[in-house]
Amino acid sequence: MLSKEKINRINELANKSKQEELSKEEKAEQQKLRQEYLKNARQSFKNQLKGVTVIDPKGNDVTPEKLRQMQKNEKKN
Repeated sequence: MLSKEKINRINELANKSKQEELSKEEKAEQQKLRQEYLKNARQSFKNQLKGVTVIDPKGNDVTPEKLRQMQKNEKKN
């Protein structure tokens, strides 16, 4: 999870960019923080998916094979 300070800084830069143009350093910082945020969000989503099992109305496990493989790989680690 991203620290509260980093999230606040992302918001500060976003608000500032609406008011005026950011400097090159600020743009680079904003891009770095955004990439870090997206990486974190993707990892969080993958972790959530690893705990999902899909069951059809008849009670059969119809979890997609790709997801099953992810879950198996996680158990090995």
